[in-house]
Amino acid sequence: MTKIHHPHKLPPVVSRDRRTKILSKGSSHSHWRDPYHWLLTISWDKFVIVIIIAYTIVNTLFALAYLAGGDCIANARPGSFADAFFFSIQTMASIGYGAMYPKTDYANLVVAIEALVGLMFLAMATGLMFSRFSRPTAKVLFSKVAVIAPYNGKPTLMFRTANERHNQIFEAEMHVSLVRDEVSIEGTVMRRFYDLKLVRHQTPIFALTWTGMHIIDETSPLYGETAETLHHSNIEIIVILTGIDETVAQPIHSRHSYLADEIHWNHLFVDILTTLPNGKRLIDYTNFHDVIPL
Repeated sequence: MTKIHHPHKLPPVVSRDRRTKILSKGSSHSHWRDPYHWLLTISWDKFVIVIIIAYTIVNTLFALAYLAGGDCIANARPGSFADAFFFSIQTMASIGYGAMYPKTDYANLVVAIEALVGLMFLAMATGLMFSRFSRPTAKVLFSKVAVIAPYNGKPTLMFRTANERHNQIFEAEMHVSLVRDEVSIEGTVMRRFYDLKLVRHQTPIFALTWTGMHIIDETSPLYGETAETLHHSNIEIIVILTGIDETVAQPIHSRHSYLADEIHWNHLFVDILTTLPNGKRLIDYTNFHDVIPL
């Protein structure tokens, strides 16, 4: 439960770019204390830049160490930073062209230290890249909008999902929650969570599409709400889908949310499933997000 003391609207709980919109103050957590998690969560372009910068800094430090030893590298120009730098790269990568080599005890000591550091650096960089590649991820497509329309004579909140990988997700489960602002009698604004019961919250195989449906009856937190009241309450419908990917046999999850202005009242989704003459089913993703008024 989040408690604030001003009526300003809060940002969405689920960010579309998967980055948190919440700032923290007074927390002792720092990326420098948890670099492994930080390196796994940053984007690929930032990850590559960090590796390049770290690689350059380490080789620069060893190049300066070689220069501090004077003329300690055979066939290298005395005092040349470039030669010392590229000799450091050859040493760290265990290339060993043979044109330049250490010729003093001091240089051999630095080479021994750099060989160990290079082994650890390459091992960590390789492990991080493998961890980033091997993380199980879901490719679940959520409709851009949700609708509220009658179903079996009762108003029903509906949205649809699809498995973009065209394989199967076993034991898929969908959990839907309503988040809205509520004001206590003391005037304190609180962000409250309510579970929304689905007509079907679990399916043994998720291969085609899945329409999430919540019937708005007397037991629903949405009972009696209108488009205006949903906007006033700053609501957000949070959808969490979990399951087991059959390809990697590991748990996966995906998330999405719908704000008040993304819920279309008295609309229906365009049908996207058709059966071909050969008996196969066709999913038309071009109309996946389209809705039509009743």
